[in-house]
Amino acid sequence: MELFTYLEQYDYEQVVFCHDASSGLKAVIAIHDTTLGPALGGCRMWTYRSEDEAVLDALRLARGMTYKAAAAGLNLGGGKTVILGNPRTDKSEALFRALGRYIQSLGGRYITAEDVGTNVHDMDIIHQETNFVTGISKTYGSSGNPSPMTALGVFRGMLATAKVAFGTDDLAGKTVAIQGLGSVGYALAEHLHAAGANLIVADINDTSVDRAVKELGARAVSPAEIIGERCDIFAPCALGAVINDDTIERLRCGAVAGSANNQLAEERHGDRLHEMGIVYAPDYVINAGGLINVADELEGYQPERAQAKVEAIYDIMLQLYDLAAQEGLPSHKAADRMAQARIDQIRGVRSNYIAGAKTAPNRTHG
Repeated sequence: MELFTYLEQYDYEQVVFCHDASSGLKAVIAIHDTTLGPALGGCRMWTYRSEDEAVLDALRLARGMTYKAAAAGLNLGGGKTVILGNPRTDKSEALFRALGRYIQSLGGRYITAEDVGTNVHDMDIIHQETNFVTGISKTYGSSGNPSPMTALGVFRGMLATAKVAFGTDDLAGKTVAIQGLGSVGYALAEHLHAAGANLIVADINDTSVDRAVKELGARAVSPAEIIGERCDIFAPCALGAVINDDTIERLRCGAVAGSANNQLAEERHGDRLHEMGIVYAPDYVINAGGLINVADELEGYQPERAQAKVEAIYDIMLQLYDLAAQEGLPSHKAADRMAQARIDQIRGVRSNYIAGAKTAPNRTHG
């Protein structure tokens, strides 16, 4: 890829390539924008098909984090780490400690957290080398696994989306098709079951599917079938680019609202959803609960305060849909406009984040 052309096109600040031969670390840290504060974004570990694919994933995810933080009203910028490797076989203490030292070398411009392929234990190892990490064990004064808060935020955002799409935020009797039953997807399914929704589920992990059938009364279909199932709300909760040329015309729903990042393969797919009359919940707004939760750690974690902020995603989504209606915009473009407006406003009074500011987590090394 033409890296610097891409960086210029989307106004990135920094890309750091991390290599440590002894541990096998190969990672990319992308920092998109620090206008609002230090870049916060998770650490993903994945078996990428190529180095270019890994770099592009880091860049796209970092940019999404910038808009996610801005739309959520947080004083944070956007960044992301991707580690090239198999999370099942390639993890080691040395690898995550090496990464922690790279993060520490950035002096607080970037703060990491767990993401796909990483967990609280991995963050604890990183914490041995740097304070610029969130989502570590609760023994360190952290919030722990952010997935439950992400799921709560998606549920609240789904209620707001249902109100716009169907005229009511009562999900009792509504059918929701959930693609992906990982830690977030399954927790979302539990919220929906408690709200009286009917569930259709699919996942590559048969154990998770069987559990949802037994515990939540879900109907199981194959991962290939879930997109074409007739439902009220389709909830993508796996990996990104699920709304693409091959899938979009198969949708048989009134709304799309889920936890996956980068659900639209291309921006034009958001335009097409709008044309089809399908209400789309922009992913980086509805799935901001985990970010909101770990961001609360920077102020000294208070669970009640964090939960109240996450539940406010309902109001943020309604504001977004109001803006979209007023401006005659597809919702994904309204989300970008809402986020960019906040960044532009603050850019006039603050320059790029400078290390040493008040935003580093107030913890000692464990």
